[in-house]
Amino acid sequence: MTMTLSPTQQLPDQFSFICPLTIEAAGEKTSGGGVPQFKMVAYTGGLMRIEGFPHPVVVDLEGLAIDRQDIPVRLDHQSRQGVGHTQRVAVENGSLVAEGLVSRDTSWARDVIRSGQNGFPWQASIGAAVIDAQFIPNGQNVTVNGRTFDGPIHVVRKAILKEISFVDNGADSSTSARIAANSKEQSSMPHGTQSQATTAQQQSATTTVADHAPVTPPTTENTPSKAPTSDSPTPTSPPAIAARATEDVSDAPMMQMRKQMAEETRRIQAIRSTCEGKHPDIEAQAIEEGWDVTKTELHVLRASRPQVPMAIQSSGAQRPNNPQVFEAVALMASGLPSSRVQALYAEPVLEAADKLRGIGVQEFCEMACGQQLPRFRRDATGWLQAAFSSASLPGVLSNIANKMLLEGYNYVEDAWRRIAKIASVNDFKEHTRYRMTGSFKFQQVGPDGEIKHGQLDEQQFGQKADTHGIMFALTRQMIINDDLGAFTDIPRQIGMGAAESIAEAVWSLWLRNPTQADGKAFFHTDHNNYSEGADTALSIDGLTAAEILFAQQVKPNGKPLGIMPSLLLVPPGLKVAAEMLMKSLQLNETTTTNKAKPATNPHAGKFDVVSSVYLSNTSFTNASNKAWYLLADPNRLSAIEVAFLNGVDRPTVEKTDADFSTLGVQFRGYIDFGVREQDHRGAVKFKGEA
Repeated sequence: MTMTLSPTQQLPDQFSFICPLTIEAAGEKTSGGGVPQFKMVAYTGGLMRIEGFPHPVVVDLEGLAIDRQDIPVRLDHQSRQGVGHTQRVAVENGSLVAEGLVSRDTSWARDVIRSGQNGFPWQASIGAAVIDAQFIPNGQNVTVNGRTFDGPIHVVRKAILKEISFVDNGADSSTSARIAANSKEQSSMPHGTQSQATTAQQQSATTTVADHAPVTPPTTENTPSKAPTSDSPTPTSPPAIAARATEDVSDAPMMQMRKQMAEETRRIQAIRSTCEGKHPDIEAQAIEEGWDVTKTELHVLRASRPQVPMAIQSSGAQRPNNPQVFEAVALMASGLPSSRVQALYAEPVLEAADKLRGIGVQEFCEMACGQQLPRFRRDATGWLQAAFSSASLPGVLSNIANKMLLEGYNYVEDAWRRIAKIASVNDFKEHTRYRMTGSFKFQQVGPDGEIKHGQLDEQQFGQKADTHGIMFALTRQMIINDDLGAFTDIPRQIGMGAAESIAEAVWSLWLRNPTQADGKAFFHTDHNNYSEGADTALSIDGLTAAEILFAQQVKPNGKPLGIMPSLLLVPPGLKVAAEMLMKSLQLNETTTTNKAKPATNPHAGKFDVVSSVYLSNTSFTNASNKAWYLLADPNRLSAIEVAFLNGVDRPTVEKTDADFSTLGVQFRGYIDFGVREQDHRGAVKFKGEA
């Protein structure tokens, strides 16, 4: 059926859906005057798949307007292919029912009647104009027609019934159709036998076509029920096309036979819907060998997936079920640059993974765990238990999450690694760092040959690691949406979060300028590592002053520290100026007469420039775009230290114990680290302004 999209809703402004029907031919005493009748349950109030709507549709029967009872009946929605009209259309017991006459004298009307006599399972398509439609998003539900539906779905709140058509392909899985035909030879039978034969033929000719809700049988008023007798002439009216015989049947074997026929018809219809005309060989085999829908779906899935060679012949001898192949498939789905993926895996692995591009979460998990899984929508708990009972799938997913976590971890600026000492602790207790402060200068050995001991005075600095982490999951929504990229993106985001947590811990401590044991701030004039004023701006003179201030640092015994700065730490606003100071051999200075004269740059190449966006970010206390720092090599004298548990400086991913009641699988990402300031003599700060 042709559908027009609304310019505002971007949804069809009319629709049709398929329903079952029952056709009967009136006898001599029917109100139709011998004209064949039909009766149908048009809609049972459930979900439907309708072309033009991106999600399932449910029609609110309370809002379905029936503005006339004589609605035209057609064949295949073609106005020129008239069949008849309705006599009654109504909403009864939560369903839309209709009945009427095959009143048109056309070839299409005769086709409907004759095909029905031959047992063809006609169904009906109801056409309606959409007045108002509501979208229910994922995660919400709505009650319509006395039933509750979960989003995402479209609810047609208001519509106008326009026409009904006979069609040969049904779509409403909540309804059923029934067609019955009498023998045309009843007039040639003996009277006593005719009644019995007619009833038997009515029974045996009944065919049921899918699904759950039975169709209301024809009423007594519309169906002739009087058997011929010796005093009555042989009927000359059109033979009945009705399922009337199913009302009063007490023959159990016949009932069982019809039930089996109905079940078989449903099975065949479901198989054809699953194959969608794309897999005729599978469809034929499934019908012939009695497969159920689940087995058919599995074969269709296997036939649809990309073909991967059973083995890749190379020096590595990788197989498609090698975990590395599935890891590469997931990383490709994540949008990771090809160069990064190629750097992680050998060529045979990449070739096998490339053939699996585009597979979803469900197929990925089935292939990775190496076993057939139930369909997730039908048995979510069974799917999870089967998938994660194997050792391979949890390991593959954990490895993927670890790689994506690390990828995200490396995305975030890590300038702190340049200025901080990276240390290791073996537990979560408070640790004390010691630095010897006495004199270890060699002294001349006297005549007695005695060598004096060095002074073992020490300074103490604290350090303690803590755990930082977050949970994430392969959720029910991801599995149903079949989105492998969504799963891989979550650990990448968490990796970025882990890197941000370390960077924020380092720079917030650095900018906070914490108070030391002597009651003074880390950067303080009494510590001889802080200066402010207009002459502290980053320049040749400012660098010279900072270098001199650093050189004036002494040991606790008053002797020179003997360590020179090697790092120039600046905010983004001073990065260009700092790099020019470090790279330019000649600088132009302006004299009071505004005449430029060349001058040699005394600091060219002296310090390594380090810049961090955190230094000037206003969300941090004391952030500044003018302050800058000189630091010693942190491995010689550290002003700040970052310690990791057992030296592991990257986040880790672990799969938690599966809780299948949540219909998802949880993972956790964590990293153990601590940040502390150390020796204030390891850095000097220039405010860069008054």
